[in-house]
Amino acid sequence: MAAVAAEHGGDYLRRFVAETEWYNEIVLSAVAPGDWWRGLPHPVQSWLRNCVGGYLLYFISGFLWCFVIYYWKRHAYIPKDAIPTTEAMRKQIVVASKAMPFYCALPTLSEFMIERGWTRCYFDISEIGFSMYLINMALYLIFVEFGIYWMHRELHDIKPLYKYLHATHHIYNKENTLSPFAGLAFHPLDGILQAIPHVFALFVCRTHFRTHIVLLFVEAVWTTNIHDCIHGKVWPVMGAGYHTIHHTTYRHNYGHYTIWMDWMFGTLREPEDILKKD
Repeated sequence: MAAVAAEHGGDYLRRFVAETEWYNEIVLSAVAPGDWWRGLPHPVQSWLRNCVGGYLLYFISGFLWCFVIYYWKRHAYIPKDAIPTTEAMRKQIVVASKAMPFYCALPTLSEFMIERGWTRCYFDISEIGFSMYLINMALYLIFVEFGIYWMHRELHDIKPLYKYLHATHHIYNKENTLSPFAGLAFHPLDGILQAIPHVFALFVCRTHFRTHIVLLFVEAVWTTNIHDCIHGKVWPVMGAGYHTIHHTTYRHNYGHYTIWMDWMFGTLREPEDILKKD
């Protein structure tokens, strides 16, 4: 399994370690009082840094988007009766906040495997050229889209998985209970299972290290977007209109970034126009 290690050796792998050490230094030195964290093992430092980044992305994107659609542009995008209560959003924040440390174990694990040379990750785009970078990134995204679709679908179809894991997220089953904060309100294991195709892809596709890290955290912003009930109508994007249908029917629109997997496997349902009517 040590694909990169065999090809390049320890000096090459040290570049990945140095990169994550740099990330840790930037984030933890800014938020942690003192330098107690410097004595922690490197993976623990990386996990703490990922937690800080995860919480910041969740709260900044969630509060900004809620401010725009529920206060600044109140009723401009969604009907009055579709605005969730403050109590509903508070409960979503509690669920997501409790799960966040567990979610952040996944990028920490992927970094550890990359640093050990167990994956097909590479450090610099110049190593394969920009054209191959784009091709491999497309393959990565297709693999992730396929994996998340089937993971999500099986979390519905396998009854114990739904009952004990995914049902936690599906208590938000109406437009007036969905909000940007619902995007990460999962049972911790559910959230990890749905994101794990990002890690499996590292063993299949030549993946640029920084791009992988960015895409993992883009998940937090994306899930904020698809739970706001605003349908942007950008084909073939799996926007909030499609995902709102998923929350109300439970049997459609399992996809993540696009509608293609649902179209291919017969689970696509087109949304009605849920934008506010004049």
